[in-house]
Amino acid sequence: MTTVTFSSQGSRITGFEVKGHSGYAPEGEDIVCSAITSAVRLVECTINDVLGLEASVKVKEKDASISLKLPASLGQTNESTCQALLTGLMVHLVQLAEEYPQHISVMEV
Repeated sequence: MTTVTFSSQGSRITGFEVKGHSGYAPEGEDIVCSAITSAVRLVECTINDVLGLEASVKVKEKDASISLKLPASLGQTNESTCQALLTGLMVHLVQLAEEYPQHISVMEV
């Protein structure tokens, strides 16, 4: 199962960690893992490569995980954009978890 944990401080989403394989299908054929990975990479690339921010990203292939943590101070426009991206990611992954409850779990801490 893939576990997604969003971290928050008050109403601000500060980052997320995605860990594990969904187990829906063999590696390379797993549509749930592909959907998760694609959505996470889109958000990470938008924050770091398009917006030019320096969110901390850690990838651990050994335990199939990726995490992203936003910088503390982003300015109003970048903060608003990042919150919209992270909220959209959360909504997308929650909907995916509703469709595939045995393969993905989403929580907020």
